Formats: sequence, structure tokens, C-alpha cells
Amino acid sequence: MNREQAVDRLATLVDRVERETMPVPVREVWAFGDVALGLDPIERLDVYLTKDVIMGSDAEAAADFEAEYGIKGVGTSVRAEWAEAHPDRVRVSDNGYAAPERCLAAELVADDEPIHLEVCNASFEDNVRQRLKGAIARDAYAEVLDPRGVCLWIDGTRDDEAFDRLREASLAMPTLPAAIGMLGADEDVANEAAAALKRQRAAQEGASVRGDMV
Repeated sequence: MNREQAVDRLATLVDRVERETMPVPVREVWAFGDVALGLDPIERLDVYLTKDVIMGSDAEAAADFEAEYGIKGVGTSVRAEWAEAHPDRVRVSDNGYAAPERCLAAELVADDEPIHLEVCNASFEDNVRQRLKGAIARDAYAEVLDPRGVCLWIDGTRDDEAFDRLREASLAMPTLPAAIGMLGADEDVANEAAAALKRQRAAQEGASVRGDMV
């Protein structure tokens, strides 16, 4: 997609998060990667969602949904009202429980769209640091999260200036190795992590999603 289409797609996504009931409460929406760099065209659109936990639980709704669909966790992992309205969009983890990140992807992104969602309970900036720390400790550099992001929406407030700057490609961003290095990584580690992320992105097709808990 070209840059204008990518920014329009981000605006539509934020509109839906703002106005519609999501599988879980969403606190922040960030864009990162190619669109933040101002590239045109954009091969993949990277979006980060900070989710909140569901306060309380609905044991009756959970039991009813599990009895009908065989899926656990509705009313605790994801909102019961959303699942009951959209049972076809409920996605599960390997243990059979409703998976918030997969449900968000099913709700917000079509399977064939070149969009990657990152979903976590921590803010983008906090998770960037946590992921880098964990990746270095495990020599698992593909787990690094591209730090070059821009916040589009937080706690109900849209940043119109951020959207304008994405359209204008006026955000000054460092190279990926430099951005990783600014977080404290050695030059060799930063270069290796950047190469691992590049390989990972090249292998992605259609919609993809990753969920984290920090």
C-alpha cells in the first residue's frame, strides 16, 4: 500500500477502537516501522496496541459460552458482550482459552491485509525496553521490537498532529541499528537484531499478530 493508504488505514483502525466495543479494553494505539519512517510504498503496516485487563469477571457468561462453543475464558480473557455478539471472531490460544491478541486481530484486520499487530499490557516504550532486554539475555534477536514508533491514540485522545506528520513523512527517525543502540545495545548486537527483524518481516505474509504480557 502507499503511504496515504497506510495512514488512512491507521485512522480507520483508531476510529474503530475509539467508537466500538473491542474484545478487550485498549488504552494506546501506536504505529511503528515503515509508516513511521515515511516510506512509500509500505510493505507492511506495523501497529502496537496496549490493552487493559478486564475488571471483574462474568462466570455465567463464561460457562454459557464454553457450553455452546467449547471456548474458555470469555468474560475473563475477553469481554463477554463482544464474544456473544461476534462468536465467529473469537480466537483461542493453544490451551483452548480465548486469546485477546488473536481476537483483536480478528476484529480489526482482514486475513489478507499486510498488517502486523503487537498486543501487550505494557506501553509501547516500556515493552520496547523489556523485549530488547529479554532478546539479549536469550540471544533471540528476532524478539526485539522496532523502537521507532509514534503514538496515535491514548486514553481516548487522538493525536491529529501525529497523523499529519505521518502523512507528510516529517518524522525524523534513526536507522534501526541506531535506534536499538540508543537503548543501550552494543553495536554488534544492534546490527544483529536489525538483521533478524528484517528477515522476520520478509517472511511475513498477510495479517500477523503477537501477544505479550509484561
